[in-house]
Amino acid sequence: MAEILAAGEAMERALALLEGGDVVAIPTETVYGLAADATDGVGVARIFEVKGRPRFNPLIAHVADLAMAEHIALFDSLSKRLAQTFWPGPLTMVLPQRPGNGIHPLVTAGLDTIALRMPKGFGGDLIARLGRPLAAPSANSSGKISATTAKAVAADLGAKIKLVVDGGATSVGLESTIVKIEGRKLRLLRPGGIAAEEIEAVAGTTLSRGATGIEAPGMLASHYAPGAAVRVNAAKVAKGEALLAFGPSRAEGWQ
Repeated sequence: MAEILAAGEAMERALALLEGGDVVAIPTETVYGLAADATDGVGVARIFEVKGRPRFNPLIAHVADLAMAEHIALFDSLSKRLAQTFWPGPLTMVLPQRPGNGIHPLVTAGLDTIALRMPKGFGGDLIARLGRPLAAPSANSSGKISATTAKAVAADLGAKIKLVVDGGATSVGLESTIVKIEGRKLRLLRPGGIAAEEIEAVAGTTLSRGATGIEAPGMLASHYAPGAAVRVNAAKVAKGEALLAFGPSRAEGWQ
């Protein structure tokens, strides 16, 4: 089973595993991520192996600062303004790749674009210490619910990985918002931790919706499916059931 170390004690162990081409489960503000050196094909391949994720589904590359991001992708004035406003934080931007950026092709699944995000906390510190970006999808078996605690990661992937870094429950608890920047146009590819309205206010333009095929991580027809039956618009919550709800209205029997 995976070793679970508190974030304050895990840095050197995490770095050693990453340098050795292995994966590490790490906390971010969104959900826990399964991280590997994004420039190392062996490590990136381990992500797909551990998660059971198809290799045509690209990964998000995580950076420590804007300078690292600009080495990987081509930024214009709009994408730079969004980065300066929302990074570090739960915004992922899909941008054209910079030639010769060193990112392993498995990360981008053959696309000429790359999804970039700058995480807060331990993840950002780890990338800065490593000096290279981390590829890091959510730390769960492919198609399952994303983990927001180290305990949940260990229960799902603990037999397949060596280290889970425990940073407590994630503060956002939801995947990052993914936006594709195409000149002066923005397209929302995945809703997430930052509302579309916040992005529109900074960009000064409206976010369009819709995608053609798989343009970014998290766009498969089935994604983050719970391992249980689901009832929609339930009026009552029965014994043994959980409720997922938004807004002030709650179903009968919710506690």
